[in-house]
Amino acid sequence: MLIQRATLLDGTVTDIRLGPRIEEVGGNLVARQRENMFDAGGGTVLPGLHDHHVHVRSAASALTSVSVGPPDVSTKEQLAQTLSSAIPGSEGWIRAVGYHESVAGELDRAALDAVLPGNPIRVQHRSGALWILNSAALDRVGMAAHPDGRLRSADRGWSDALERHESDLAQLSRRLTAVGVTGVTDATPDLDAGDMVALQAAHQRGDFRPRLHFLSPGKKILHDDRLDLDALTDWIIEQHSADRPVAVHCVTTAQLVVTIAALRAAGSHPLDRIEHAAVVPDDNLADLADLALTVVTQPNFVAERGDQYLAEVPAAEHAQLWRAGSLLKANIQVGLSTDMPFGQGDPWAAMRAAVHRVTPSGAVLNASERISADEALRMFLGWPDRPGQPRAVGPGQPGDLCVLTQPPGAVLAELDAGMVAATVIGGEVVYTAT
Repeated sequence: MLIQRATLLDGTVTDIRLGPRIEEVGGNLVARQRENMFDAGGGTVLPGLHDHHVHVRSAASALTSVSVGPPDVSTKEQLAQTLSSAIPGSEGWIRAVGYHESVAGELDRAALDAVLPGNPIRVQHRSGALWILNSAALDRVGMAAHPDGRLRSADRGWSDALERHESDLAQLSRRLTAVGVTGVTDATPDLDAGDMVALQAAHQRGDFRPRLHFLSPGKKILHDDRLDLDALTDWIIEQHSADRPVAVHCVTTAQLVVTIAALRAAGSHPLDRIEHAAVVPDDNLADLADLALTVVTQPNFVAERGDQYLAEVPAAEHAQLWRAGSLLKANIQVGLSTDMPFGQGDPWAAMRAAVHRVTPSGAVLNASERISADEALRMFLGWPDRPGQPRAVGPGQPGDLCVLTQPPGAVLAELDAGMVAATVIGGEVVYTAT
């Protein structure tokens, strides 16, 4: 296809000829016979956005799940009403997501039984690390005697017993391409070869249009009550010996400190990553830089959960939360992501959060971590395996583009998904705004 009158981020107005890869970039390119034409009308054309940390199956399932956390549900009474009125899905299950203790305290099987004892219910904590099942659900997975119904997501023993139903990947695909996303990195830690083959097959069929990159089997989630430096070091050595980089989930100071120690002991790989880095003490900035690690983080949580951080996290630690500006100043490679479905999944909203750091109530959380709009945008343009290195529109680059309605100045001023006019993957238009 040929895109005419495209404006690149540097202000250059040009035409772009592309198929699976970009073939030519230049002024006044002449259309070829039977070549599809697209007039950008002076709007900005970028490499397609890449969301560097999502959970594809969970995100697809969440589109048809019940939300039981803030801001949709904020009290015990609202929780009971929402679950009681939920329409059961396949096999009678009710699947709920986004729960936080601020709603009704620490949920367990008894609390869910009191709300709805008949249908099997599973409620996911908003962290993604925990599910709470009622008695009917525990019976379905062969764990009727479990004391409290609180089960870790990473424990495949119980989750493998769940009925497996195909999630609506096509609906998720439409949502992603509508905001200019042409690729995602699936950060689910326990994907096996069959899972990855099935997702790639969905991509090949066209059910899921964005390109797929996987962190598994080199992804590990840490839990503060199970931190084991020697075991983590051994795991990193094993991954590196197979020439696989590692991606370690770090949302607490303890997790980050242990991961840094393990990487120092095991040695680092040039493509190693820290996922989230929700809390980074000042002392650890130099450690991350020395190890040449890439941090993939989610400033959208400032905009989505910032008021809870301000209320629940000690004020002395606010400066350590969801850092971006200080990471860049320390010469650390940074990529951004939404952590969909645990984050809301709009990369443009994540960019705005990185620039403004405004909480839902309008407060500012650590203004010193603000970055420029250009920096935030480029953090969604990184290569799948090198999130901190942005792609460009040029010959030989992938034919994956995001076409916007406005020139660069307006795009950077607004950072709004509503400006997406078209999304192109492999030289084919997969989304156009109506």
